[in-house]
Amino acid sequence: MLNIENIRQDGYSILHLSGEVDASNSVDLDAAIQEMLSQGVNRILVDGSKLEYISSAGLGVFMSYLEEFHEKGIQLVIFGLLEKVQQVFVILGLDKLITLKPNMEEALEAIL
Repeated sequence: MLNIENIRQDGYSILHLSGEVDASNSVDLDAAIQEMLSQGVNRILVDGSKLEYISSAGLGVFMSYLEEFHEKGIQLVIFGLLEKVQQVFVILGLDKLITLKPNMEEALEAIL
Protein backbone atom coordinates (compact mmCIF):
# COMPACT_ATOMS: atom_id res chain seq x y z
CA MET A 1 0.00 0.00 0.00
CA LEU A 2 1.22 3.47 -0.89
CA ASN A 3 0.21 6.73 0.75
CA ILE A 4 1.08 9.97 -1.05
CA GLU A 5 0.76 13.42 0.46
CA ASN A 6 1.64 16.55 -1.51
CA ILE A 7 2.42 19.62 0.56
CA ARG A 8 3.10 22.88 -1.22
CA GLN A 9 5.54 25.17 0.53
CA ASP A 10 6.78 28.60 -0.41
CA GLY A 11 8.77 28.01 -3.60
CA TYR A 12 8.80 24.20 -3.51
CA SER A 13 6.63 21.14 -2.94
CA ILE A 14 7.20 18.11 -0.76
CA LEU A 15 5.89 14.73 -1.83
CA HIS A 16 5.64 12.50 1.26
CA LEU A 17 5.68 8.81 0.34
CA SER A 18 4.90 6.08 2.83
CA GLY A 19 4.51 2.36 2.34
CA GLU A 20 5.53 0.61 -0.86
CA VAL A 21 5.73 1.71 -4.49
CA ASP A 22 5.14 -1.21 -6.84
CA ALA A 23 3.64 -1.93 -10.26
CA SER A 24 0.08 -1.74 -8.92
CA ASN A 25 0.38 1.78 -7.52
CA SER A 26 3.23 3.42 -9.44
CA VAL A 27 0.53 5.14 -11.55
CA ASP A 28 -0.52 6.99 -8.37
CA LEU A 29 3.02 8.30 -7.95
CA ASP A 30 3.06 9.32 -11.59
CA ALA A 31 -0.27 11.14 -11.18
CA ALA A 32 1.03 12.98 -8.10
CA ILE A 33 4.08 14.20 -10.02
CA GLN A 34 1.91 15.20 -13.00
CA GLU A 35 -0.30 17.22 -10.67
CA MET A 36 2.71 19.04 -9.25
CA LEU A 37 3.94 19.86 -12.75
CA SER A 38 0.51 21.13 -13.78
CA GLN A 39 0.68 23.52 -10.80
CA GLY A 40 3.95 24.90 -12.12
CA VAL A 41 6.13 23.46 -9.38
CA ASN A 42 9.82 23.55 -10.35
CA ARG A 43 11.39 22.39 -7.08
CA ILE A 44 10.29 18.99 -5.82
CA LEU A 45 11.42 17.32 -2.62
CA VAL A 46 10.45 13.69 -2.12
CA ASP A 47 10.33 12.55 1.49
CA GLY A 48 11.24 8.88 1.38
CA SER A 49 11.70 8.42 5.14
CA LYS A 50 8.58 6.21 5.37
CA LEU A 51 9.08 4.45 2.05
CA GLU A 52 9.64 0.78 2.82
CA TYR A 53 10.03 -0.55 -0.72
CA ILE A 54 10.27 0.67 -4.30
CA SER A 55 10.01 -1.62 -7.32
CA SER A 56 11.45 -1.12 -10.77
CA ALA A 57 8.08 0.33 -11.79
CA GLY A 58 8.37 2.96 -9.07
CA LEU A 59 11.93 3.77 -10.06
CA GLY A 60 10.74 3.97 -13.66
CA VAL A 61 8.33 6.77 -12.73
CA PHE A 62 11.21 8.92 -11.48
CA MET A 63 13.36 7.94 -14.46
CA SER A 64 10.64 8.88 -16.93
CA TYR A 65 10.77 12.50 -15.75
CA LEU A 66 14.53 13.03 -15.65
CA GLU A 67 14.87 14.37 -19.20
CA GLU A 68 11.82 16.63 -18.88
CA PHE A 69 13.03 17.96 -15.53
CA HIS A 70 16.47 18.66 -16.99
CA GLU A 71 15.01 20.47 -20.01
CA LYS A 72 12.64 22.58 -17.91
CA GLY A 73 15.09 23.29 -15.08
CA ILE A 74 12.98 21.42 -12.52
CA GLN A 75 14.91 20.32 -9.44
CA LEU A 76 14.20 16.93 -7.85
CA VAL A 77 15.74 15.83 -4.56
CA ILE A 78 14.83 12.64 -2.71
CA PHE A 79 15.67 12.58 0.99
CA GLY A 80 15.46 10.38 4.06
CA LEU A 81 15.54 7.03 2.27
CA LEU A 82 15.88 3.94 4.42
CA GLU A 83 19.20 2.17 3.85
CA LYS A 84 17.61 -0.78 2.01
CA VAL A 85 15.67 1.52 -0.33
CA GLN A 86 18.63 3.79 -0.97
CA GLN A 87 20.72 0.74 -1.90
CA VAL A 88 18.31 0.03 -4.78
CA PHE A 89 19.00 3.52 -6.17
CA VAL A 90 22.75 3.06 -5.71
CA ILE A 91 22.93 -0.43 -7.22
CA LEU A 92 21.14 0.81 -10.35
CA GLY A 93 23.28 3.94 -10.52
CA LEU A 94 20.30 6.25 -10.02
CA ASP A 95 22.15 8.12 -7.29
CA LYS A 96 24.22 9.56 -10.18
CA LEU A 97 21.07 10.83 -11.94
CA ILE A 98 18.86 11.81 -9.00
CA THR A 99 20.06 13.87 -6.04
CA LEU A 100 19.71 11.87 -2.82
CA LYS A 101 20.13 13.57 0.55
CA PRO A 102 20.02 12.09 4.07
CA ASN A 103 17.56 14.63 5.52
CA MET A 104 15.22 17.51 4.71
CA GLU A 105 17.68 20.20 5.76
CA GLU A 106 20.28 19.05 3.23
CA ALA A 107 17.60 18.55 0.59
CA LEU A 108 16.44 22.14 1.05
CA GLU A 109 20.02 23.40 0.80
CA ALA A 110 20.34 21.55 -2.50
CA ILE A 111 17.36 23.29 -4.11
CA LEU A 112 17.29 26.76 -2.58
